[in-house]
Amino acid sequence: MNIGTASLKSGLPPKTIRYYEEIGLIRSDRRQNGYRDYSEKDVRRLHFVHRARDLGFSVEECRQLLSLYDDEARESSEVKAIAELKLGEIERKIAELTSLKKSLHHLVAHCHGDDRPDCPIIEGLAGRV
Repeated sequence: MNIGTASLKSGLPPKTIRYYEEIGLIRSDRRQNGYRDYSEKDVRRLHFVHRARDLGFSVEECRQLLSLYDDEARESSEVKAIAELKLGEIERKIAELTSLKKSLHHLVAHCHGDDRPDCPIIEGLAGRV
């Protein structure tokens, strides 16, 4: 199938598919006319990467996961270890964002938002609050 069909089936834009091919994450065959040719297996791999990226996995982590996906003798503990590391990263980011939200909420709550020049938000950003 051509890249347009692979795009529709995998949910990835053609530009992303070309990028993944360029970095060696996926491969396509070439027809005699030079056009890319994707199989159903290629589309399944593209969908796998799409889902993994949606879950926050980096390209390199996707490369590891694809390697495990292709390895029928894999141990699920290897896959779980990668997922647990990602989960820990996400939990740290959530904690960081929660802290940022709390700080910004505090600054906004203490700003009068009127025509006076004093502003707790400016003071907070300048490190004076």
